[in-house]
Amino acid sequence: MPSTFREQVRSKRFTGSTAGQCGEYAQANLAILPSAYAEDFLRFCVRNPKACPLLAVGEPGQFEIPQLGRDLDIRTDVPGYNVYRDGELSDQPDDIRELWRDDLVVFAIGCSFSFEQMLARERVPLRHVDEGVTVPMYRTAIPNHAAGPFGGQLVVSMRPMSGAHAIRAVQVTSRFPSVHGAPVHLGSPAAIGIEDLSSPDYGDAVSIHEHELPVFWACGVTPQSAIESARLPFAIAHRPGHMLVTDIPNATLAVL
Repeated sequence: MPSTFREQVRSKRFTGSTAGQCGEYAQANLAILPSAYAEDFLRFCVRNPKACPLLAVGEPGQFEIPQLGRDLDIRTDVPGYNVYRDGELSDQPDDIRELWRDDLVVFAIGCSFSFEQMLARERVPLRHVDEGVTVPMYRTAIPNHAAGPFGGQLVVSMRPMSGAHAIRAVQVTSRFPSVHGAPVHLGSPAAIGIEDLSSPDYGDAVSIHEHELPVFWACGVTPQSAIESARLPFAIAHRPGHMLVTDIPNATLAVL
């Protein structure tokens, strides 16, 4: 159950990637910003729904978000955090209780790990799960739609697949727009500004077999790119691959 898993995270008994954990339940990316920037960031999410599908937005200072789960504490229940100061990554703590402020606003953003359970049900192989690593993620040359100080480039996650599996993946993930939906690109990485698939910007490289296509989905690390480009004096996000596991059943996020 998600609450049991979050307790393991809170007590530091689990510190790794959350891929494949509590597969029936939605996982969330996090962006945590001072309230002075919250309105602009909300507009950024609305303008970039593939990369930033919102699951919940907290009130200033609120670290318990009932919409996401019972007995849930944003400050402790993620296996790893990134802390940004003036747009630069300054720290990667295991919890953020000592950093918490009354003006911080939590944005919980849908995560592609949620639709992976649906792909697994359809027997679509997921290479990073099979190889026990974090999904590879790449900065692209595709600009985000800016709002206030937030802009940057789209970040994508990549899963190599056969042509048949890629077609099925498109069909399945199209039904889940609140966790990034259908892929944004299939095929040549150079077409979206990625030079080398063996050197991801986040996560780990995976093997790509002969006759497989790289399939790219918009990624919830995109807000971190936006935070960096905005050069906010202070912001917090999840560490890539280390998500918040919620109590929201994945099945409830499907659209017809």
